[in-house]
Amino acid sequence: MSSENGQGDGGAAGEGAPPEQLALIRESVRQAKTPRAKPRTWRGAALAEELPVARVLVDKGVLHLDRYFDYAVPAELDADARPGVRVRVRFGAGRGRVREGRREGGGLIDGFLVERLAASDYSGPLAALAQVVSPEPVLSEELLGLARAVADRYAGSLADVLQLAVPPRNARAEQRPSPAPLPPPVAPETGSWGRYERGGAFLESLASGGAPRAVWNALPGPEWSEELARAVASTLASGRGALVVVPDGRAAARVDAALTALLGEGRHALLTADAGPEKRYREWLAVRRGSVRAVVGTRAAMFAPVQDLGLVALWDDGDDSHSEQHAPQPHAREVLLLRAAQDKCGFLMGGWSCTVEGAQLVESGWARPLIAAREQVRHSAPLVRTVGDQDLARDEAARAARLPTLAWQAVREGLRHGPVLVQVPRRGYVPRMACAQCRTAARCRHCSGPLEARDGGALWCGWCGREESAWHCPECGSFRLRAQVVGARRTAEELGRAFPAVPVRTSGREQVLDTVPGAPALVVSTPGAEPVAEGGYAAALLLDGWAMLGRPDLRAGEDALRRWIAAAALVRPSGEGGTVVVVAEPTLRPVQALVRWDPVGHAVRELSERAELGFPPVSRMAAVSGTAEAVAAFLEAVELPPEAELLGPVPVPSGPAGRPRRPGAPPPGEEWERALLRVPPGRGAALAAALKTAQAARMARGGEEAVRVRIDPPDIG
Repeated sequence: MSSENGQGDGGAAGEGAPPEQLALIRESVRQAKTPRAKPRTWRGAALAEELPVARVLVDKGVLHLDRYFDYAVPAELDADARPGVRVRVRFGAGRGRVREGRREGGGLIDGFLVERLAASDYSGPLAALAQVVSPEPVLSEELLGLARAVADRYAGSLADVLQLAVPPRNARAEQRPSPAPLPPPVAPETGSWGRYERGGAFLESLASGGAPRAVWNALPGPEWSEELARAVASTLASGRGALVVVPDGRAAARVDAALTALLGEGRHALLTADAGPEKRYREWLAVRRGSVRAVVGTRAAMFAPVQDLGLVALWDDGDDSHSEQHAPQPHAREVLLLRAAQDKCGFLMGGWSCTVEGAQLVESGWARPLIAAREQVRHSAPLVRTVGDQDLARDEAARAARLPTLAWQAVREGLRHGPVLVQVPRRGYVPRMACAQCRTAARCRHCSGPLEARDGGALWCGWCGREESAWHCPECGSFRLRAQVVGARRTAEELGRAFPAVPVRTSGREQVLDTVPGAPALVVSTPGAEPVAEGGYAAALLLDGWAMLGRPDLRAGEDALRRWIAAAALVRPSGEGGTVVVVAEPTLRPVQALVRWDPVGHAVRELSERAELGFPPVSRMAAVSGTAEAVAAFLEAVELPPEAELLGPVPVPSGPAGRPRRPGAPPPGEEWERALLRVPPGRGAALAAALKTAQAARMARGGEEAVRVRIDPPDIG
């Protein structure tokens, strides 16, 4: 309304109006029995006649507020205030700020309406819902239950999980109606699934409404995306939904193309970050409304609200991209396992390699192996040859040019028939240097950081940036340096000089190629960025294998084998001349598994050794990191299960300034410690609950140094 002199908020609306009309408006407002309440407080507004209490989850990702709060529902919001909608509420008002029976004050905050109640168990006055942001129900009961299970497993808050599960609202996407759902398709043929011993039976079970659970060791080659599409189509034929989670957008695009070719347009949604917020939210709404029953997407799609879920599938579960970096940092594999148990649906976890977690699922009997016979594996895999340290020592060409003679021969022969892939562990020029005589890593004299060779040949510290001009080895006294790990760009230059008539392409962080033609070319790539060649690569070189195996990490061997097999799977079969040369010690277990193409046997053996030592995934672990004083105070306050075992604390190295900080790593310049807590199988929930309780109490007190808690950290050293 305008003020008495016709100015203010309503002055523009009443400008030029006769005085009699303004007086009539003011008089009608004064005589109204129930003045219109302001949405900020709804003071004096009538409440809803039925279920006048709304239970709300506020968007405050702090553990001591990880619960529901009750609010009054004004009558004007009764129709839109349904369970699952987004709302805005006043949060933080004190008991003393009560007017006309309504609690007031506090700041506006977003939230989700969980349920409507007839009465509240809170004895004091309730604040009113400030606003229903949108009448679109986005939080279903199933999604809420899944988010709660994930929060409990990872000792996190429900609000943090829902930030990962429900995408931000886009009003324009909400206003568009979703298309009508299509009828179930016809069950597809077995296709390339016939290459596996139980492949046909797996598809038949999905098509008939069953819930098979399998760990799939895929054969090398590009058929994996089509095989995933056939599993999805079989599930859709039963009238149920399917969800496929892949590590990156390139893999999602391949499965998307395979599903479109098999089923046509309109039967599945693609949920990736590349789509943009509006398109992604529109696709997500189509899934939530039941218009689409199949979803293919990257990590965030693990929470996609697929109705009547019949299958959850995960490709390459060992990829780092499946581990969420935001709190509480869940892993897509564990979320899909929770969904399979919650919805009693089928489960398919596949990849060219096999993780220890996959081997554990099979050994426990929870899932069945889905593998091919050894004859079929030998028919589909390329020939793998190795070059070890003894071979390099006898090879003059290898000492002069870093590439052994066998590798040069494989490149020359492969270029006669098609492209050749060269996998280099690191990007750049020469990221790391070492002593040429004893291979001791070259370190900075000032900060002990790794020395790098820039383009001009000068040595620089990778941590403090100082130039080093007079280095010598502290172990043997040698002044000669060698490349510890030669980068992709330096390798591309060397190969370009050796094969001047052949084009050289690079694929890495700066530019990742999706596909390359089948013509002869050299393709230098970092692990995970290998493009797919038309017709497959004629040969592949896997360089500096010892650098990948030498990482101080529990999963170093498993991860190296996974990256090698992922590159070798793009090479033509041995019957068509496909050859892979890996530069690594041939007696090492991961190298032997690559030569035999037996990732399952490697995973089974790793699992048995970890069971003897009590390492994950046989045990459950949690990492507590922070300053020494904060970690000590936290461990003293937490009430751990009696079976819990404390390992550490140990210092945590600080990363160099200017580079992305890894989860759990201290800020540059700070000194942190990390303690590991280990419990036997079956006690992971008790450990998570104890850590969550202690962290919540610590945050409620305030004023104490932060402590980071992570359940099942992927990198425990």
